[in-house]
Amino acid sequence: MSDQNARFRRFEGRSLIVTGAAQGVGKQVALDAAAEGGSVLVVDRSPLVEEVAAEIEATHGAGRAVAMVEDLETYAGNDRVMTRADTVFGKLDVLVTNVGGAIWMRPFQEFDERQIAAEISRSLFPTLWGCRTALPYMLRDRGGAIVNVSSIATKGINRIPYSAAKGGVNALTASLAFELAGTGIRVNAVAPGGVSAPPRRVPRGTDPILEQDQAWMQQVTDQTLRATHLRRYGELREIASAILFLASDDASYITGTILPAGGGDQG
Repeated sequence: MSDQNARFRRFEGRSLIVTGAAQGVGKQVALDAAAEGGSVLVVDRSPLVEEVAAEIEATHGAGRAVAMVEDLETYAGNDRVMTRADTVFGKLDVLVTNVGGAIWMRPFQEFDERQIAAEISRSLFPTLWGCRTALPYMLRDRGGAIVNVSSIATKGINRIPYSAAKGGVNALTASLAFELAGTGIRVNAVAPGGVSAPPRRVPRGTDPILEQDQAWMQQVTDQTLRATHLRRYGELREIASAILFLASDDASYITGTILPAGGGDQG
């Protein structure tokens, strides 16, 4: 294989777990990783993830994708995912922890106790549990790459619990990379800004969206566009490219890094 062709087959012979893969960034990461030769376990709490696996298999052949419906806000759910990946692929080369996303957008004083707990559970624990349950397999095999999906909204408005959760993801990434130095396991994160994506087929929350909620959400949109130098949202492929760069050997000398992908907004 020529060097140029190898550049576009970075995941040949490698297994990847992509969480939150039913739609949006996670789905794009899974599709692009498979296109580069990877075998992918796509995981989501939504059965829509079955469609993603079917699309990969139809395009790239049988055995290239496995779908798993699982609740990744629990330790047990993540443990089952890692066991399944090891059973199917015999190894765990790459973990992309992509579950998360703000459920509500409103000033902090408007959040109640239930909402704050839900935001932390959604945007911190899937990453924390994912890293913890993947480690025994990566340590066994003396190598691997973890890419956590964070957010530049660690500095933002109307999303304080979400910001706190993603700040935790950043701290986890930096500390875990430091702790794992010398093991062959790299840990990095990508912090996207606003992302242009098709309308969500499964909403993050079930509460009705009132007129005041729409106004608060518009404030977030306006702040995001003001903060990015490029004055636009990122495309799904632009975010997926950053994630897969850190997951690949192209980033073999990079660990403990939070890569902003916000068009110049550093978060």
